[in-house]
Amino acid sequence: MNDQEYLTERLDEQIKWYSTKSQSNQKYFKNLRLIEIVAAAAIPFLTGMGEKIYLSSWIVGTLGITIAISAATISLYKFHENWIQYRSTCEQLKHEKYLFLTKTKPYDRDDSLSYLVQRVEGLISKENSQWAQVTKKKENTIKKHNN
Repeated sequence: MNDQEYLTERLDEQIKWYSTKSQSNQKYFKNLRLIEIVAAAAIPFLTGMGEKIYLSSWIVGTLGITIAISAATISLYKFHENWIQYRSTCEQLKHEKYLFLTKTKPYDRDDSLSYLVQRVEGLISKENSQWAQVTKKKENTIKKHNN
């Protein structure tokens, strides 16, 4: 595999994947947090209005449940943590790519492609290991709640 093939077939594809996943997790995190904020802000208003609003106690209860579900979903799926981790990995991969393309240290050597591959694959491997640990924790959490 030559420089261009590795850059386009592997590195650019990984950068794209991490960027897409980061954006997706950011969107889920922000949307769920916004639901929490709006629901939490509505509860005091509805409580203060009391009997003036039809079924206000039911609405307040539903908003409380919505807040709990939203917070639990954020916690379970780690949208915030994944957003940050994926963005960090994406930016690290871009950094390595630009250093390589400009032949800046540590890529100012004869075996620069080999060195790039080692560093990039190391970053991806580290990310995969972290993902596996998080996934295992999620599975354990789900098992504990189901028992």
